[in-house]
Amino acid sequence: MSEDLRARLRAGDRDAFAELYEQHARAVHLHAHRLTGDWSAAEEVMADTFLDAWRHRARLEPEGGAVLPWLLGMATNKARNARRGTGRRLAFLSRRPAPEPVPDFAEETAGRLDDARTLGAVREVYGRLRRAEREVLALCVWSGLDYAEAAQALGVPVGTVRSRLSRARARLRRLVEERLAEERLAEERLADESEGRAEGRGEPSPGRGEVRRGDAFAALTLTDFQEGTSR
Repeated sequence: MSEDLRARLRAGDRDAFAELYEQHARAVHLHAHRLTGDWSAAEEVMADTFLDAWRHRARLEPEGGAVLPWLLGMATNKARNARRGTGRRLAFLSRRPAPEPVPDFAEETAGRLDDARTLGAVREVYGRLRRAEREVLALCVWSGLDYAEAAQALGVPVGTVRSRLSRARARLRRLVEERLAEERLAEERLADESEGRAEGRGEPSPGRGEVRRGDAFAALTLTDFQEGTSR
């Protein structure tokens, strides 16, 4: 099927191009967003990618596997150009305030909340990775390409993809752990400050039927993180 699609695309078959778009537009769009951090920029990258795919269809190799790596390679180059002017917008996104606490007392939600917090930390530190690290993560982890396909998309040897991905995973893991540690420290400081202010007011002890201070703190919930882009 891939060989037939390649031949039809190279021959200028418009139906084949429509088929290509229908199959891979979403994957290209998501890949562009992961690299640019902006949905509007991702739309432009996707449009430019398919425009170039049609204009330069003769450059598509007549033999090979899936056509997606070829598309993602072009999208990666387009995203590199798009990111040059998005520094300010990415900085703004990284400073977005956390959502308000959502009441949730079910014990089984703890793992889900921890996962959501980790995912939030990943999104915050992702822009601090080097460009090559972001690209290889986007291709291999989120777009699901294997080493050979990612190498084809990036125009580098397979060994380079392996080493980049290993370094990118290690660096991302370290940045996420540092970010989570910062969040825990900030929460502890906020709790200490709140407790200090409460003690300074010298409030009388609660009477019968009143909620004790310790019970009130025990009822405080974790902050649930809900993605807004999705970004």
